[in-house]
Formats: sequence, C-alpha cells, structure tokens
Amino acid sequence: MEWSDDALVLSVRTHGESGAILEALTHMHGRHLGLVRGGASRRSTPVLQPGNGVRLHWWARLSEHLGSFTAELDHARAGELMDGRASLIGLNALTAVAGAALPEREVHEALFEVTNILLDAMTEDGVAHWGALYVRWELGLLDALGFGLDLTHCAATGSVDNLCYVSPRSGRAVSAEAGVPYAGRLFALPAFLLASQNAEVSGADIVHGLALTGHFLLERVLRPHGKSMPTARLHLDALVAHEDGESR
Repeated sequence: MEWSDDALVLSVRTHGESGAILEALTHMHGRHLGLVRGGASRRSTPVLQPGNGVRLHWWARLSEHLGSFTAELDHARAGELMDGRASLIGLNALTAVAGAALPEREVHEALFEVTNILLDAMTEDGVAHWGALYVRWELGLLDALGFGLDLTHCAATGSVDNLCYVSPRSGRAVSAEAGVPYAGRLFALPAFLLASQNAEVSGADIVHGLALTGHFLLERVLRPHGKSMPTARLHLDALVAHEDGESR
C-alpha cells in the first residue's frame, strides 16, 4: 500500500532516538499519521514544522498500519507563523482543533484547501486580519463533520431578515424580533457569517464568532468522544477578548 499527496503539518512528536511521528492534514487522505525515519534530525526538523506545506509519500504493508512517511518541503510558512505572538496562537489553535476534531483518514478536500488559505492569511500577524476567517474555518469544519449550522433563516418565523442570534440547541438562526424573550440564552450571530452581509468585522464580532463555533465544536464533536476544548483554542479566545478590550 502506498500513495503520495499534498499535506499540511499539524504536529510532530519524537519516536525513538531519531524518528518522529508526523500528524498531517492531507488533500486526498484526510488527517493521517505516519513514522518519519530520521524525522528528528537537523535536516528534517525544519521541514516538519506545524503550518508547513509538504509533499508526502506514505507506504505500509497493510492499509490499517501506521506506515512510514517521507516528506519534502513544498511551502515554508512555519517561520513566519512562529515569528508573531498572534499568528503563533492562531496556528496552535488551528492544529489542535483539527487534530482533536477530525477523524483519522476521513477525506475533506475542501477543508484542506480552506486551511491552506487560512494559514497563508495568518502569516500577517494580527488577529484582526485573520480572526473572521478562522471563525469561518471552524464553521466549515462543523459542516464537513455533518454538524453544520443553519444561518439562512429564522428558526421561529422563517424570516431571512434581521438574523442576529443562534439557538445553542438547534444551531439555527433566530431573528431579532423572535429572539427578544430569549436573548440571554442565545448566541450572538456576527453579521460577517451571513452571506447577505458585507459589514466591517469588529473585535467583538470575532469574540462572538469564536463563542458560537466553540460551543458547537465542544458539544457536538469533542464532548461526545470524551474530549475537551484544546487549551490552545482557549488561548485564542483569550487573545481575541484581550485585543477587543484594548480597542474599546
């Protein structure tokens, strides 16, 4: 069994004296792990950095085996991502959430493409630059896993106007009028998540967006499998809240 594919490095851990276990998000083979012989060497370490794009070759005797990787650097962006505090926090959140939420070897081609776009955006340090895109990425992740939110019309009235809340139970949008009696129990719906809106994105919008997607990732994806929200994702929440507070 063998294949070659484009991939993004999610994480690497040492294995034995010189090897490494590589976790990667691949284009056509999903989140995939494999052993890189010599992966802890000086030559391989700069390549196997989270956020880098690589060309992988995988082989194993049987498809269910861990198998081995060879990796060639295709897109070096890890250095830029790790240079800035905000971009590093964003990178850590993305890789941790992807690793926790995505089933191993389940193919998500569109998510791979969007992840590439988000990582490129993150090289511009500053969560104001890529925070909204990160929220959309998590929304896309939920959709890819079969837990997409319905933000097209009001769950109570069917109206497509004045959508400004989301039900924490159904994941469906609620209009301003229908949501008034329950506003304290509903999530705010940032305008940038609505296809019909083209408003500027504020720090508060990103805070609300992260709260929304974080809730559904935890309740529908992570907690049913005995997992909690990754600490790296909580650090992103704190960063965004801090920057929003400073801007007020």
